[in-house]
Order: sequence, then structure tokens, then C-alpha cells
Amino acid sequence: MKKALFIFLPLQIAIISFIILGNPIAVLSSKHNLKKKPKGIITGADQVSEYLPYLKDKRIAMVVNQTSIIGKTPSVDSLLALGINVVKVFGPEHGFRGNASNGAKVEDNTDPKTGIPIISLYGKNKKPSKEHLANVDLVVFDIQDVGCRFYTYINTLNHVMEACAENNKELVILDRPNPNGYIVDGPILEDDLHSGIGMHRIPITHGMTMGEFAQMINGEGWIPNNMKCKLRIIKLANYNHDMSYELPVFPSPNLNSQQSILLYPSICLFEGTILSQGRGTYIPFTVLGAPALKGKYEFHFKPVSIKGMSETPLHQNEECYGLDLRKYDTSELRKSKKLNLKWMMELYKAYPYKEKFFDRSQSKQMGDINLLAGTRNFKQQIIDGKSEEEIRKSWEPDLSEYKTVRKKYLLYP
Repeated sequence: MKKALFIFLPLQIAIISFIILGNPIAVLSSKHNLKKKPKGIITGADQVSEYLPYLKDKRIAMVVNQTSIIGKTPSVDSLLALGINVVKVFGPEHGFRGNASNGAKVEDNTDPKTGIPIISLYGKNKKPSKEHLANVDLVVFDIQDVGCRFYTYINTLNHVMEACAENNKELVILDRPNPNGYIVDGPILEDDLHSGIGMHRIPITHGMTMGEFAQMINGEGWIPNNMKCKLRIIKLANYNHDMSYELPVFPSPNLNSQQSILLYPSICLFEGTILSQGRGTYIPFTVLGAPALKGKYEFHFKPVSIKGMSETPLHQNEECYGLDLRKYDTSELRKSKKLNLKWMMELYKAYPYKEKFFDRSQSKQMGDINLLAGTRNFKQQIIDGKSEEEIRKSWEPDLSEYKTVRKKYLLYP
């Protein structure tokens, strides 16, 4: 019977993949059923034949959002069509379908399309409970990350791994590329600055995929009580960290262009300042500005309330003057493999009311620059006019030590 099942499965996948993907080659990428592998990066999710037999006849919970796709179809819908018993979905920040604003709490509900219960991990629950996992045999994690410490999906991964370890559940990770995987840079998070935007002792850009990061969580003992999560990682094919990768689905409402995704590691630090990063526009994380910079810069934009993106943005309904980075050549970041610190240094120097630049009391929309940077030194270094060389020198030797540790967990060159 088992032999018949495995003969039938590849045919079943091929037939259904015509419906889901329009091309079975995208799924049938295993060396067992393709003599010649397709060129280009193949995500873990798209290698269905590598994990479908393992999911068969199990009750599956999926940690997914709108980036979780097989071909062009949501992975939950795809696996249901392939006969997988998906019993519930866990949704991260921005929700299962990715339409909740940044920071907005997401409530539990039922997916109207599939009728599957959705448990939010960005509301009253940060991790699945024992009760949530009681009727689950296996958890599948499939979320696109962008490679930054303050991007909350790595926290979600850690919480899910902890729950799986506590409840003796295996976690299957369908790995995806890190679009900023070529940058390993920034200060290491200081021990007393842990927060919802900084959970791990890593630099601003960690340079790993979710699969690799999961191995680091296990290996570095970041699950309480020295527990380990049982992992099965469906690796990427044809991938290395220096490769460019254009995301087929944007990972959150305010990262809605490839340019914003590549600028995000450098620009998100401005959430700890009085400058707008374009929240409240349709070009977030590609512009920087504030009303007080009028006369200093010609370029301007006006943040407004946009439902599902930013309802109450910083400097709402005010003209902001500053930098337009929509045409900035991001290959410069790739060449240097470093965060851009010059924008922060330039705009602080240009801002006329320097005592207000990092003053969170000026707006409830501002973040804490110390939590974002992961160190108290960065703010003072900008105020003191330190050079970029001096700032970067202060990140050592911790940054170099992290790079050495990181190598132990890499799955790709």
C-alpha cells in the first residue's frame, strides 16, 4: 500500500500543480523526479515533493501570512487542494492575509475562505498554547523575512519554536531567501535593551534565512530551560547569500516595493527620530523628511491617514521636506555590505531643533532609538558628531564574534 501511495503522489502533485501553479516543474524539483533542475532560486515551499509525503495523514498547523505561497497560490489553499489536513493557522503581525497596520493587535478569527480557525500571535498570544497544539501533529512555518533584528517575524519564529519544544511537536520550516542576506552589520543588541523589536543578541542585519536562524535559536540556547525544538528544514535550491532576490509578495503593508525592502535596514532607525519615513504615503521607507526641514531640502511629501497601512502617521497632514530615495542605487549597499549611516548623520546635522531630533515625547508615533539600534551609544555618537569610522569601530569586537558564530548555522554559501 505504501509503495502504491508513493507511486501515486508525484502524479497527484503534477496534476494539481497545473491548477495551482500552471507548471508542475516548479513543484517537482526533487532529484528523485527531475533529471534536470530548473535554474534560479527555488523556495522550500515550491519543492512540494520534498515534504508533501511527510505531511500526509497528519493534522497540520501552519504559521503563515500573505507571503506564504506555492507558485502564486497561498500555501494553505495549495496544501488543502493537495489533500493535506490543515486544522488551524497561526498568524503573525499584520495578520494571516497581511492587511493589518503596523503594530496593530490582531484578534483570533476564522478564515472566511477556508473556514479554518486563525489564532493570532500578535495579540493576547505571543506563542501557541498547549491547548492550541493539542489537536496538532506537526507545525509548518512559512513566512518571508527581510533579515532585520527589529522585523518581528524572527520573534514569531522563536516563540513558535519554544511552544513546539514545550509540547513535543516537530516544526517544518519551508525556507525562503533573505533579500538582505548579504549584509551582516550593525551593533549587537545589548543585554538590557531586549524588547518586542529586539529579542536576540544579534546585529541589525543578521544575514540568515529563517531556516538558518532557527538553527541559531536552537544552537545558542535561546529557548528557555535548555530546550531544543525538533526541526525539519526544506532548504532553498540554487541559493547563496550574495544573490539578489525580488520578493513575489510584499512582506507587510509598509514594505510595498523592492526599493523599500532593500532600504529598510538603514531607514528603520529613523523611527527613533522626529523624521517621517513615509508612513502615511504610498511610498514608505523610500523617503525621509520633517516639516522643520523646509528650506533645507526641496523634495517634500505629506503623510495622511491610510487604512491598513498607517492610520495616524507621524506629521499627519503636514508637508515634510527631506530626502527622496526612490531612485537611490541600492547596488551601493550590496557592494559595501554595510548599513548606510550617512543619511542619519546628514539629517541630524541639517535639523534645526537638535534637542527634539530623538525626543520621543514629541510624538507617540516615534520609537525608541536605543531599542531600534540595540545600543545606547548610537544616539550619543550621532549627537557628538562622531565619524562613521568611529561609530563602526564601537561595534567591535562583538560584530566580528557574531559573524564567526553565524557561520556554524549557515545552510548556504
